[in-house]
Amino acid sequence: MEDLILSIMDQFGYFGVFLLITIENVFPPIPSEVVLLFGGFMTTQTNLNIVGMIIFATLGSLVGAIVLYYIGKILNKERLKRIVSGKIGKTLRIKPEDIEKADHWFDTKGNKSVFFCRFVPIVRSLISIPAGMSEMPMVKFLIYTTAGSLIWNTVLITIGNKVGANWESILGIFDQYSHIVLALLVVIFIVFVGVFYYKRIKGDEKKEK
Repeated sequence: MEDLILSIMDQFGYFGVFLLITIENVFPPIPSEVVLLFGGFMTTQTNLNIVGMIIFATLGSLVGAIVLYYIGKILNKERLKRIVSGKIGKTLRIKPEDIEKADHWFDTKGNKSVFFCRFVPIVRSLISIPAGMSEMPMVKFLIYTTAGSLIWNTVLITIGNKVGANWESILGIFDQYSHIVLALLVVIFIVFVGVFYYKRIKGDEKKEK
Protein backbone atom coordinates (compact mmCIF):
# COMPACT_ATOMS: atom_id res chain seq x y z
CA MET A 1 0.00 0.00 0.00
CA GLU A 2 2.83 2.41 0.84
CA ASP A 3 4.27 2.10 -2.68
CA LEU A 4 0.89 3.03 -4.17
CA ILE A 5 0.54 5.99 -1.82
CA LEU A 6 4.01 7.30 -2.64
CA SER A 7 3.40 6.81 -6.36
CA ILE A 8 0.16 8.84 -6.26
CA MET A 9 1.83 11.66 -4.33
CA ASP A 10 4.86 11.67 -6.60
CA GLN A 11 2.65 11.86 -9.67
CA PHE A 12 -0.06 14.29 -8.53
CA GLY A 13 1.67 16.46 -5.92
CA TYR A 14 -0.70 18.65 -3.91
CA PHE A 15 -3.80 17.03 -5.41
CA GLY A 16 -2.40 13.60 -4.55
CA VAL A 17 -2.00 14.69 -0.92
CA PHE A 18 -5.52 16.13 -0.87
CA LEU A 19 -6.99 12.95 -2.40
CA LEU A 20 -5.13 10.55 -0.10
CA ILE A 21 -5.92 12.47 3.09
CA THR A 22 -9.59 12.67 2.06
CA ILE A 23 -9.65 8.90 1.54
CA GLU A 24 -7.70 8.34 4.79
CA ASN A 25 -10.39 10.18 6.73
CA VAL A 26 -13.15 8.03 5.26
CA PHE A 27 -11.14 4.78 5.36
CA PRO A 28 -8.95 5.07 8.51
CA PRO A 29 -6.68 2.06 7.76
CA ILE A 30 -4.83 4.22 5.20
CA PRO A 31 -1.93 5.68 7.25
CA SER A 32 -1.92 9.49 7.23
CA GLU A 33 1.57 9.39 8.76
CA VAL A 34 3.00 7.99 5.51
CA VAL A 35 1.24 10.64 3.42
CA LEU A 36 2.22 13.57 5.63
CA LEU A 37 5.82 12.57 6.37
CA PHE A 38 6.51 11.79 2.72
CA GLY A 39 4.74 15.00 1.76
CA GLY A 40 7.18 16.89 3.98
CA PHE A 41 10.09 15.07 2.36
CA MET A 42 8.77 15.97 -1.10
CA THR A 43 9.09 19.67 -0.24
CA THR A 44 12.88 19.15 -0.10
CA GLN A 45 13.05 17.46 -3.51
CA THR A 46 10.45 19.24 -5.65
CA ASN A 47 8.98 22.71 -6.16
CA LEU A 48 6.19 21.84 -3.71
CA ASN A 49 6.34 23.83 -0.46
CA ILE A 50 5.37 23.21 3.16
CA VAL A 51 2.53 25.75 3.22
CA GLY A 52 0.90 24.23 0.13
CA MET A 53 1.25 20.73 1.58
CA ILE A 54 -0.36 21.78 4.86
CA ILE A 55 -3.22 23.58 3.11
CA PHE A 56 -4.10 20.68 0.79
CA ALA A 57 -3.70 18.08 3.54
CA THR A 58 -6.01 20.08 5.82
CA LEU A 59 -8.56 20.53 3.02
CA GLY A 60 -8.47 16.77 2.52
CA SER A 61 -9.04 16.24 6.25
CA LEU A 62 -12.04 18.57 6.15
CA VAL A 63 -13.67 16.96 3.11
CA GLY A 64 -13.27 13.47 4.58
CA ALA A 65 -14.58 14.62 7.96
CA ILE A 66 -17.63 16.25 6.35
CA VAL A 67 -18.46 13.00 4.52
CA LEU A 68 -18.44 11.07 7.81
CA TYR A 69 -20.33 13.88 9.56
CA TYR A 70 -23.22 13.47 7.11
CA ILE A 71 -23.10 9.69 7.44
CA GLY A 72 -23.55 10.26 11.18
CA LYS A 73 -26.39 12.67 10.46
CA ILE A 74 -28.15 9.99 8.40
CA LEU A 75 -27.67 7.54 11.30
CA ASN A 76 -29.28 10.05 13.62
CA LYS A 77 -30.22 9.72 17.27
CA GLU A 78 -33.89 8.96 16.65
CA ARG A 79 -33.05 6.21 14.17
CA LEU A 80 -30.61 4.64 16.65
CA LYS A 81 -33.23 4.79 19.39
CA ARG A 82 -35.67 2.93 17.16
CA ILE A 83 -33.02 0.29 16.42
CA VAL A 84 -32.16 -0.34 20.09
CA SER A 85 -35.86 -0.47 20.95
CA GLY A 86 -36.03 -3.79 19.13
CA LYS A 87 -34.21 -7.10 19.31
CA ILE A 88 -30.77 -5.59 18.76
CA GLY A 89 -31.16 -3.39 21.82
CA LYS A 90 -32.35 -6.29 23.95
CA THR A 91 -29.46 -8.47 22.79
CA LEU A 92 -26.88 -5.76 23.55
CA ARG A 93 -28.79 -4.63 26.64
CA ILE A 94 -28.86 -1.08 25.31
CA LYS A 95 -31.90 1.11 25.82
CA PRO A 96 -33.09 4.30 24.08
CA GLU A 97 -32.19 6.18 27.30
CA ASP A 98 -28.56 5.16 26.78
CA ILE A 99 -28.59 6.82 23.38
CA GLU A 100 -30.00 9.96 24.99
CA LYS A 101 -27.22 9.94 27.61
CA ALA A 102 -24.53 9.47 24.95
CA ASP A 103 -26.03 12.29 22.90
CA HIS A 104 -26.14 14.56 25.96
CA TRP A 105 -22.51 13.73 26.72
CA PHE A 106 -21.48 14.67 23.19
CA ASP A 107 -23.50 17.88 23.38
CA THR A 108 -21.44 18.94 26.42
CA LYS A 109 -18.05 17.41 25.56
CA GLY A 110 -18.23 17.21 21.77
CA ASN A 111 -16.15 20.30 21.00
CA LYS A 112 -13.12 19.01 22.91
CA SER A 113 -13.60 15.48 21.57
CA VAL A 114 -13.63 16.59 17.93
CA PHE A 115 -10.47 18.64 18.49
CA PHE A 116 -8.36 16.22 20.56
CA CYS A 117 -9.41 13.11 18.66
CA ARG A 118 -7.74 14.52 15.54
CA PHE A 119 -4.45 13.42 17.14
CA VAL A 120 -5.59 9.83 17.76
CA PRO A 121 -5.16 7.10 15.09
CA ILE A 122 -8.41 5.87 13.48
CA VAL A 123 -10.49 7.82 16.03
CA ARG A 124 -9.43 11.04 14.29
CA SER A 125 -11.71 10.02 11.44
CA LEU A 126 -14.49 8.20 13.25
CA ILE A 127 -15.17 11.06 15.71
CA SER A 128 -16.95 12.84 12.85
CA ILE A 129 -19.76 10.24 12.91
CA PRO A 130 -21.03 10.92 16.47
CA ALA A 131 -20.63 14.64 15.74
CA GLY A 132 -23.10 14.23 12.88
CA MET A 133 -25.38 11.95 14.89
CA SER A 134 -25.65 14.52 17.68
CA GLU A 135 -26.17 17.25 15.06
CA MET A 136 -23.22 19.28 16.29
CA PRO A 137 -23.49 22.70 14.58
CA MET A 138 -21.55 22.56 11.31
CA VAL A 139 -19.64 25.78 12.00
CA LYS A 140 -18.37 24.44 15.34
CA PHE A 141 -17.56 21.09 13.77
CA LEU A 142 -15.53 22.73 11.01
CA ILE A 143 -13.68 25.02 13.42
CA TYR A 144 -12.56 22.24 15.78
CA THR A 145 -11.86 19.79 12.96
CA THR A 146 -9.80 22.38 11.10
CA ALA A 147 -7.84 23.36 14.22
CA GLY A 148 -7.00 19.77 15.17
CA SER A 149 -6.22 18.70 11.60
CA LEU A 150 -4.09 21.77 10.97
CA ILE A 151 -1.91 21.07 14.01
CA TRP A 152 -1.52 17.35 13.21
CA ASN A 153 -0.75 17.98 9.52
CA THR A 154 1.66 20.81 10.26
CA VAL A 155 3.65 18.77 12.79
CA LEU A 156 4.07 15.72 10.53
CA ILE A 157 4.76 17.64 7.32
CA THR A 158 7.32 19.82 9.10
CA ILE A 159 9.02 16.75 10.58
CA GLY A 160 9.10 15.16 7.12
CA ASN A 161 10.70 18.30 5.76
CA LYS A 162 13.33 18.47 8.51
CA VAL A 163 14.42 14.81 8.40
CA GLY A 164 14.31 14.66 4.60
CA ALA A 165 15.34 11.29 3.18
CA ASN A 166 15.22 9.80 6.69
CA TRP A 167 11.43 10.23 6.89
CA GLU A 168 10.89 6.45 6.94
CA SER A 169 12.88 6.11 10.16
CA ILE A 170 10.53 8.61 11.82
CA LEU A 171 7.58 6.59 10.53
CA GLY A 172 8.55 3.81 12.92
CA ILE A 173 8.17 6.17 15.89
CA PHE A 174 4.65 7.12 14.79
CA ASP A 175 3.81 3.45 14.25
CA GLN A 176 4.74 2.80 17.88
CA TYR A 177 2.67 5.81 18.95
CA SER A 178 -0.32 4.47 16.99
CA HIS A 179 0.00 0.99 18.52
CA ILE A 180 0.27 2.36 22.07
CA VAL A 181 -2.72 4.68 21.62
CA LEU A 182 -4.84 1.95 20.03
CA ALA A 183 -3.96 -0.48 22.83
CA LEU A 184 -5.00 2.12 25.41
CA LEU A 185 -8.25 2.74 23.53
CA VAL A 186 -9.03 -0.98 23.50
CA VAL A 187 -8.43 -1.18 27.26
CA ILE A 188 -10.56 1.91 27.89
CA PHE A 189 -13.33 0.50 25.69
CA ILE A 190 -13.30 -2.85 27.49
CA VAL A 191 -13.44 -1.12 30.89
CA PHE A 192 -16.23 1.17 29.71
CA VAL A 193 -18.28 -1.75 28.38
CA GLY A 194 -17.65 -3.71 31.58
CA VAL A 195 -18.79 -0.82 33.79
CA PHE A 196 -21.78 -0.15 31.55
CA TYR A 197 -23.05 -3.73 31.72
CA TYR A 198 -22.25 -4.04 35.43
CA LYS A 199 -24.43 -1.01 36.18
CA ARG A 200 -27.13 -2.33 33.86
CA ILE A 201 -27.20 -5.74 35.57
CA LYS A 202 -27.27 -4.16 39.04
CA GLY A 203 -30.08 -1.86 37.95
CA ASP A 204 -32.11 -4.78 36.59
CA GLU A 205 -31.58 -6.73 39.84
CA LYS A 206 -32.90 -3.79 41.89
CA LYS A 207 -35.99 -3.54 39.67
CA GLU A 208 -36.69 -7.26 40.12
CA LYS A 209 -36.54 -6.87 43.90
